Amino acid sequence: MCLAIPACVEQLTAENHAIVNLGGIRKEVSLALVEDIAPGDYVIVHVGFALQKLDPLEAEHTLAMFAEMSTSSNDDSH
Repeated sequence: MCLAIPACVEQLTAENHAIVNLGGIRKEVSLALVEDIAPGDYVIVHVGFALQKLDPLEAEHTLAMFAEMSTSSNDDSH
């Protein structure tokens, strides 16, 4: 199974590239598949490419769900 997750664009770098924050991990990704991206935008990232721009509220909701799943799976293992 492949998982594409929301990431916040922190800065634009070389043409069609940006540094994104993936849960505290900063990574450079390609913006070749999306348009009109600016710092502060959220994008879905998969294998080094931003696939689409996300609504900020939708991105925050998705990230909160991932955090909740992570917390509950850690609680279940004790």
